[in-house]
Amino acid sequence: MFSFEGFVDLPLIWYALIGTAILLYILLDGFDLGVGILFPLAPTDQCRDRMMNSVAPFWDGNETWLVLGGGGLFAAFPLAYAILMPAFYIPIILMLLGLIFRGVAFEFRFKAKGASRNIWDYAFHYGSLVATFMQGVVLGTFVHGIAVQGRSFAGGALDWLSPFSIMTGVALVSGYALLGATWTIMKTEGETQAWARKCAMYLMFFVALFMGLVSLSMPLMNSDIKALWFSLPNFYFLQPMPILSIVFFIMLWRDLRAGKRELRPFFLTLGVFLMNYIGIGVSTWPWLVPFKVSLWDAAAVPESQSLLLLGTVVLLPLVLAYTGYCFWVFRGKASHEHEGTY
Repeated sequence: MFSFEGFVDLPLIWYALIGTAILLYILLDGFDLGVGILFPLAPTDQCRDRMMNSVAPFWDGNETWLVLGGGGLFAAFPLAYAILMPAFYIPIILMLLGLIFRGVAFEFRFKAKGASRNIWDYAFHYGSLVATFMQGVVLGTFVHGIAVQGRSFAGGALDWLSPFSIMTGVALVSGYALLGATWTIMKTEGETQAWARKCAMYLMFFVALFMGLVSLSMPLMNSDIKALWFSLPNFYFLQPMPILSIVFFIMLWRDLRAGKRELRPFFLTLGVFLMNYIGIGVSTWPWLVPFKVSLWDAAAVPESQSLLLLGTVVLLPLVLAYTGYCFWVFRGKASHEHEGTY
């Protein structure tokens, strides 16, 4: 069977592809999950209509990247998948149930009237909240590390539930809510936009606080992470990430306080997420199961990775083109009409 082995580092390429897919999921699905988290706090039902209509054309396409990340891990790194999944069965099932509830709410809310509409409002909100919190819990448990014996998960069913993972769950809820607020600023106007600016002003301080707590906790939990970030010359090379995060926060605060810019707050928030994502990637490199199994140890045979790569090279540009086209077609402000249209 044909293989790219000898020409390229296949495990590294797949690590980059899966990492990119997860990043795109966080950035793209993050804002529509954030809109759901903020949904019941909106001042009027008309504001809620605008918020839901602003994400209706994108939410299902955004979840494509979650499928690519999970499917890519299963196919390209089966050992890592076999170890990680038993550790995360409960939070991942709860996350999927949350995504199902919010997906159903999109379809039913547009048709519901009267008191029954409130049911779908709360299904959208709690589905988004549960899905986001569970993603944060999985992230916290992944960074903290899981028990491994040989080639199998050796921990208990509730090992994912720890003070650190709960903190990262709440941190991600705050972060996605900030993404949702800045998205709402960009896609709405009038009362809805003014309310979203106020939400973003409060949320950015919570996000900054949780970022600081997580950044301090990780070196304290793991001596390897501490040595990586605080040894020389690594300390100097890694400084751009926290410095850029601070700069983005300052710019975001100024934009929100001035109340004039509509686009930049959203992209500044994306920048903050990007810096944090790179920081976590650097801290856990090159482990797929921190700090037990590396990406090369977990890789599938080269023939399998080569065949998968051929399919990905064809399909990935199509998915990117569709995503870009969707955002272009549905650019502009959202309306308050009930049919999920602009």
